[in-house]
Amino acid sequence: MIKVCSFLPAATSMIYEMGLEEHLYGVTFECSSDKPKVVRSFLEHTNHSSKEIDCIVTESKRQGKSLYYIEEDLLQTIAPDVIFTQDVCDVCQIDTSHVARAIYKLSKEPALIPLIPRNLEDIYQNAIAIAKAFGKEERAHDLISKLNKRTDYILDQLRKNNAPLKRVMVLEWLDPIYNCGHWIPYQISQAGGVDMLSNPSGYSIVTDWEKIILYNPEILVVAPCGFDTARASQEIEKLTQLKGWSNLKAVQKESVFLADADLFTQPSTTVVDGIELLAALFHPDIFEVPVQLRSKYQSFFQIK
Repeated sequence: MIKVCSFLPAATSMIYEMGLEEHLYGVTFECSSDKPKVVRSFLEHTNHSSKEIDCIVTESKRQGKSLYYIEEDLLQTIAPDVIFTQDVCDVCQIDTSHVARAIYKLSKEPALIPLIPRNLEDIYQNAIAIAKAFGKEERAHDLISKLNKRTDYILDQLRKNNAPLKRVMVLEWLDPIYNCGHWIPYQISQAGGVDMLSNPSGYSIVTDWEKIILYNPEILVVAPCGFDTARASQEIEKLTQLKGWSNLKAVQKESVFLADADLFTQPSTTVVDGIELLAALFHPDIFEVPVQLRSKYQSFFQIK
């Protein structure tokens, strides 16, 4: 039986959704799995602020150091046939080059399958690549078909109701402020919105507050990478203290929301959950927030 390690939570999630977890022998510390944790992070037991994390990441990049390390003895014991890695963001997860250096020390060198999603279609193609490694490609197509039915329903309802595009912004970080990139702008589009400050299929970048004031979004979604709503709420005051905050249309319309980042920054099937949540936030007259997602977001104006 093929033995697999998944070094990114998105791949782990899709492995479970496709019922292939019996082949999974090792994961990262961030994966929601009881499998052995092979990849760890130097930041996993810390509680730094957004600004501190940004400084640590910047300095690590300057020095050419990784924020992650591999439990090499554990990996040697597992002796996997395949390891799924990623080459999208070396800040969010361990990258392929780092893994490649580690596996040269193993007595049996596994195959590395890098996943490089830039948009929603890439995420679906990743599911196929994962399933194909197991010889179960049909399971990926079944999964993708179910996901497409959910997003098709949203698009059909938007057309049926002649819903106008909402001018929105999704923030991927708070201090400094980052816009959203990669597949998130496509999530926004499929939910009936447009984010003119986003970077589709590319990296999120530091964005001047003055640009946001001029853009003046009517809906603002705060989803800092790696944070849930509780964690994000601890730093939301950084925005409220900025000049012009109270003049934003999103603030005046009480349309500022915090959301769990795993609905957006993880390139897994949870991106469809994110689309469903955004659709309900952008067009509450058409959609309701699904019951299972009601704990995944919070109105800024209800924070206690």
